[in-house]
Amino acid sequence: MARAAAKEPWAPPVCAPQPLPSGTMDWRQRYAEKLTTPEDAVRAVKDGDRVVIGMHYQTPLALCRALAARGNELRNVEIENSISTFISWWEDDEPNNLAVRSFFLQASDRPAMRRGLLDYVIAPPTRSDQSYWLDRQPDVFLTSISPPDDDGWCSFGMSVWGAPEVCREATTVIGEVNERFIRTGGDNRVHISRFAKLVDAPPVWKYLRRPPRTDEENAITDVICTLVASEIVQDGDTLQMGTGTVSAALAPFLVHRHDLGVHSELIFGGIPDLVDVGIVTGARKTVHPGKVVGASFGPLSREEFDRVDGDERYELYCMSHTNDIAVIAAHDNMCVVNNALMVDLTGQINGETIGPQIYSGTGGAFAFAVGALHARNGRSVTVLPSTSMVDGERRSRILPMFPQGSAVTVPRGYADIVVTEYGIARLKQRTLRQRIDELIAIAHPDFRAELRVDARRLYGV
Repeated sequence: MARAAAKEPWAPPVCAPQPLPSGTMDWRQRYAEKLTTPEDAVRAVKDGDRVVIGMHYQTPLALCRALAARGNELRNVEIENSISTFISWWEDDEPNNLAVRSFFLQASDRPAMRRGLLDYVIAPPTRSDQSYWLDRQPDVFLTSISPPDDDGWCSFGMSVWGAPEVCREATTVIGEVNERFIRTGGDNRVHISRFAKLVDAPPVWKYLRRPPRTDEENAITDVICTLVASEIVQDGDTLQMGTGTVSAALAPFLVHRHDLGVHSELIFGGIPDLVDVGIVTGARKTVHPGKVVGASFGPLSREEFDRVDGDERYELYCMSHTNDIAVIAAHDNMCVVNNALMVDLTGQINGETIGPQIYSGTGGAFAFAVGALHARNGRSVTVLPSTSMVDGERRSRILPMFPQGSAVTVPRGYADIVVTEYGIARLKQRTLRQRIDELIAIAHPDFRAELRVDARRLYGV
């Protein structure tokens, strides 16, 4: 496919850092004057406001808890949650006057979604010149930040997502100061003068952790990651790894590769090790050469974050930049690896629902799949175990057709490579018959005969 046109050198993202204010009081005095309690800070939220919450590591726990306590007092307040804030907005799971929206569900969000407490937003692809968050101006932005440096600059820490954009556009910005936050390059800073109020982060704060895998999941993950690392990833590739049991585990399997780059929504554990030993260098990247680029870090260990802190090789940018299809396509040798919940025999990929029940969200899967196939020598890889256990029954995750109500995260026209523990299916430019043959060959052996019968019944092949 044709490579998307791009400026050379690539134009910087729109969410550039704000200039240092001049002619104002010393930032230390401003900091002290703005420091208050979470309860006082969230009094800035008024009836009818749109409140955007910092995502992931940025989630300001103390501010969110104080705002949730006002849930029955306020009227018509919209909470743009975006990704789980790791708190409950509803006391005793009872509805209140907060309209909470999210475009990506985690395990803790699914019960609230089923009870009708949480609304799901089907988010469109982002562009560097058009942020998802700014479809309507935020009234209040609540976010975590690092303490200021000697010049008054704070960091958004381990995550940027859309914070610089929202911070610039929101009417009122309130910060929760977290001493554990790291500093990186990119667009990861904001001046202390931008904040109307500041509060201290809670003393108890945990680094994010991935849920433990079972022995079976470990074995399957090892096989799939070995196949991807040995048969698909090439020296000099720029990689994106999506969230998920398999895709997020890929980094340690790449130790035999050379001059890899990273341009991803999430930067996962294992990447700092590859940077430190000279496997991830970014030397052949065509965009942000020499840099590890993402919108956020995933669940790294504290020791990994200590190594990343202040390392100029790491840059965090707004998601509207990292997930821009044109930006992704501008990377030569872009290789993206994303999880799926299920794949049908025509190549449709579902990574977000089980039937009509929302399980997670689109995330960056669609944008990276499309961007990779418009890149020179780009590849889009979908990884998934061949089966899953449901109510004690083993079921195939390669299906003749999706259950009614299922979402299609990546259309079959953008399906490229699918990998299970049973092998690699190459779908791009294949006929329907060839796709069916490829996918049945990597299905669990117990389901292949049944899939063949269904393929003849449904598709006549």
